[in-house]
Amino acid sequence: MKKEHLHVVEHVASGSIAEELEIEVGDTLLEINGNKIEDIFDYQYFTQDEYIEVLIRKPSGEEWLLEIDKEYDEDLGITFENSLMDEYRSCHNKCIFCFIDQMPPGMRDTLYFKDDDSRLSFLQGNYVTLTNMSDKDIDRIIKYHLSPINVSFQTTNPDLRCKMLNNRFAGQALEKAWKLAGAGIVMNGQIVLCKGVNDGAELERSIEDLSKYLPNLESVSIVPVGLSKYRAGLFPLEPFTKEDAKQVLSIVHWWQDKLFPEYGLHFIHASDEWYILAGEELPEEGRYDGYLQLENGVGMLRLFINEFQEAIDTFRRTEHGTIPPKELSIATGKLAYRFISQMAAQVTELCPQITVHVYAIQNDFFGELITVSGLLTGQDLLAQLKEQRLGEKLLLPQNVLKSGESVFLDDMTLAELEKALQVPIDIVKSSGQNFLDAILY
Repeated sequence: MKKEHLHVVEHVASGSIAEELEIEVGDTLLEINGNKIEDIFDYQYFTQDEYIEVLIRKPSGEEWLLEIDKEYDEDLGITFENSLMDEYRSCHNKCIFCFIDQMPPGMRDTLYFKDDDSRLSFLQGNYVTLTNMSDKDIDRIIKYHLSPINVSFQTTNPDLRCKMLNNRFAGQALEKAWKLAGAGIVMNGQIVLCKGVNDGAELERSIEDLSKYLPNLESVSIVPVGLSKYRAGLFPLEPFTKEDAKQVLSIVHWWQDKLFPEYGLHFIHASDEWYILAGEELPEEGRYDGYLQLENGVGMLRLFINEFQEAIDTFRRTEHGTIPPKELSIATGKLAYRFISQMAAQVTELCPQITVHVYAIQNDFFGELITVSGLLTGQDLLAQLKEQRLGEKLLLPQNVLKSGESVFLDDMTLAELEKALQVPIDIVKSSGQNFLDAILY
């Protein structure tokens, strides 16, 4: 029998409907419109209407039936202790490319949890393989018309998908995506590309197959497999070369040019790593179809560069007062180093009284093939910056820290790193304007 979860209120937004009705932290949601709430899917669906009845139990045991008139789709302003309102579903695949299998021992437990939960896809943009979804799950998504749902396809070759996911049902699970598309559910897709496995002709096949589900499948990103140094005993995978990257981009651009005139979408997108590895220029903004896959590293650099350029052009044209002399430093992953250096140089050219040192941090913790800043650890930052000239402050990108906390992946805290380096550290949000402001002020 499925365990029943209590939906306990953790936070009530100021000025919200919930606050007005005196719903408080510690209250328990029991029903909406007489319906038991199983999870976030149910909650989102039953709270959409303009008139709803919400049954709440107070910590004292007293039950309140609240009649609520609101705008259609207006949020109640409640956050629950468990964001899914149910147990998190773990992944039962053993994918040949899984990064969690490449993690060293001794890290915090949450870093080893593999999720494959369609509700996290809806809430947070996580990608799901569909192998962990029942027919009931698919039917509920269609009934509630929840979208977008992000799907990890990897390949549309059923036999190859079974091999890549080490799951004999992985090929069959693709049928669930077709059912979602047929019901008008918006999806975004992902292909983790593995050299000699699902690239080349297999990639061409996958793109052709997936393009048939336009426009409900809005985009598919191609990202290179991440390879850490902890791969002993795992499926043998090789890093992509410059020529490999050029070939991948050639395929992507051909399909973009083919599909855009008919659908108004470029559909298939290469993550930023491919352009950097190939030594090619990043595409113009219009190629990204409104940045549908930013969290997958598709267009993140282009957006950041454009935001920065707009910010510095505005700064150049306006009265901005006197910027005092200062010296500071920036640390980033190798992937973005060239771009960050170029932007810093623009600032110092405009304000020569500012000195900026930009440092590319090699990822010794996971291995030098990992070049994104989001996987940098406190210990690598400390080891490579402790003898460097850091100036009055050190700037770090927001993604080096655990979401919502001041902790690096290796559990070193921001305060510990500041103390060890003897320099204040500013965490910079991921926009070009924030980056410019962090340097100037």
